Amino acid sequence: MNSTLQNESIGTEAGAEKQTFVMKCGGSTLAALPESFFADLRDLQSKGTQPVIVHGGGPAISDNLAKLGIETEFVNGLRKTTEPVLDVVEMVLAGSINKQIVRLIQRVGGHALGLSGVDGGLIQAKPVSNHAEIGWVGDVTGVNAEIIQGIVNMGYMPVIAPVGVDASGQRYNINADTAAGAVASHLGVSRMIVVTDVPGIMKNVGGEKKVLPSVSVQEIEDMIQTGEIYGGMIPKVRAAIACIHGKVREVIIVDGSEPQILSRVLGGETIGTRIIRMQ
Repeated sequence: MNSTLQNESIGTEAGAEKQTFVMKCGGSTLAALPESFFADLRDLQSKGTQPVIVHGGGPAISDNLAKLGIETEFVNGLRKTTEPVLDVVEMVLAGSINKQIVRLIQRVGGHALGLSGVDGGLIQAKPVSNHAEIGWVGDVTGVNAEIIQGIVNMGYMPVIAPVGVDASGQRYNINADTAAGAVASHLGVSRMIVVTDVPGIMKNVGGEKKVLPSVSVQEIEDMIQTGEIYGGMIPKVRAAIACIHGKVREVIIVDGSEPQILSRVLGGETIGTRIIRMQ
């Protein structure tokens, strides 16, 4: 892998450019990362590379629904989202999880600004095709990249909760991976980083598990069919694939607990697994 990931940029009003990259991470994964991870984010920011973070928070949503006595149901891996569920989704994603991430970044001296896709119509959405079955779950129809650009130009890293909105003001629960891919695509970023708790996609080679440095989407599907990718790794790789959207050609899946993982990836080190959408 070369260092072109670091060279994706969005312009400033003065005509200068700030290097930027999009990072997706689950809310529970981010909360469990060491302080050094957030210090790495701070250091990148201080050197002119601005992260744009899109986060999830599924386990925390489930916990809060249980505490409130609201049943949670999944349809083909997506949470069935009634109005009561949607209230909790927004409260957790745009509230507690989002602000926790902002606090973690600011505690080490970074500068972050948390918002959801509702703010300023940042993430525009429409109902998914099976909305009658699954409720207020949305597909992304647009991203207001100017808002992200403005936040970056002010010197803050945007921390985005994946709640979308339509022209009528209706809220939608957006899959975080889908939202991250859409944000990256609308910013013109061709690659993005998915931070997980695994070192990449593993494969048995000569009786030893090794991280695959590069794999295509089709190869992943084949490995799922043969059982080489199994169990808890399947949703992780499918989540990474979901980030390949629009202009995004590849996703790098990495372990966030690795020292200075973001700086190393952006610096061109071959680490983790690159998932590539073939032409």
